[in-house]
Amino acid sequence: MRLQDEAEMPPQINIVPMIDVIFAILTFFIMSTLFLTRSDGLPVNLPKATTSQRAQVPTKITITLDEEGQISLNRKPTTVETLTGQLRTLVGANKEALVIINADEKVNHGQVVAVMDRVRQVEGAKLAIATQRP
Repeated sequence: MRLQDEAEMPPQINIVPMIDVIFAILTFFIMSTLFLTRSDGLPVNLPKATTSQRAQVPTKITITLDEEGQISLNRKPTTVETLTGQLRTLVGANKEALVIINADEKVNHGQVVAVMDRVRQVEGAKLAIATQRP
């Protein structure tokens, strides 16, 4: 039984919850795309070079020398003395392995040369030094 005084309300669709869901999905996609960038080495300030080129061969092995002079091989800490053995293990039968050195511009030149010498001792390892364009 209805009262005749009661006005009949037309059905309504409340879109506020739908907007909240859309914003939540949008936030998820924005945050997930921020993590899609690929970084092979640890973050360092690379020196600038006008003749730098982009890597044409996919990066296989990355050696990083940070500002304090600490060495990392594929993001794992190591030393100059053990570097040759670890590189031989990583290169293995692959005679086209590319070893990229990411050295901070403040690292001592002698330490970079020592690492390069260790890389050259590994047969089949191609050496590259990472730089950034000015």
